Amino acid sequence: MTEAIVSAFVTLFVIVDPIAVAPIFIALTKNNSDAERRAMAIKAVAIATVTLVIFALVGEIFLKSLGITLAAFRIAGGVLLFILAIEMVFAHQSGIRTTTSGEEEEAITKKDVSVFPLGIPLIADPGAMASMILLIGERPGDVISQLVVILVLLAVLAVLALSLLMLLVAARIVKYLGVTGVNVISRVFGIVLGALAAQYILDGIRQSFPALA
Repeated sequence: MTEAIVSAFVTLFVIVDPIAVAPIFIALTKNNSDAERRAMAIKAVAIATVTLVIFALVGEIFLKSLGITLAAFRIAGGVLLFILAIEMVFAHQSGIRTTTSGEEEEAITKKDVSVFPLGIPLIADPGAMASMILLIGERPGDVISQLVVILVLLAVLAVLALSLLMLLVAARIVKYLGVTGVNVISRVFGIVLGALAAQYILDGIRQSFPALA
């Protein structure tokens, strides 16, 4: 049970990467007051929380309604996370958690960036949504496993609470770490995420072809 909680926390923390989100938040809100920044940070994390919890609770049901197995989604999610890992390691924009040029211009001119692009896709990005379905989908329906699901959700809430803290002190993070420091941390997270993505793919293949296990 403890392993499930730690796994969920580490997985979501690496994917959300709140340290890397901090300088983006500062850039998007450079013309806003401190009070406006705090309000947007709280709103963005609240929106990301609702989004991820919804994916955790009904994501697998949605997949089943489309005839998609968890094994197939595990492979697809692993590929998605691997692309995100490459983006983090090489600082290459793959489009998973970045915006188009038109969207960037809209975000810069908007007064409130809490919903887009901060809440989605910077915090609750497709990789995080996929991971929520996979983390919950690993648990069968008995009472103990349902308890684990609740604890996993609490771990996710802890990550998002930490993300909120990072946003509230974003200016200090950028000041002390600098762009280079933030990039180094993001690259380390990217390597870890790449290994996690590979594991998802391998697990999906084993589930699809039990004879290979």
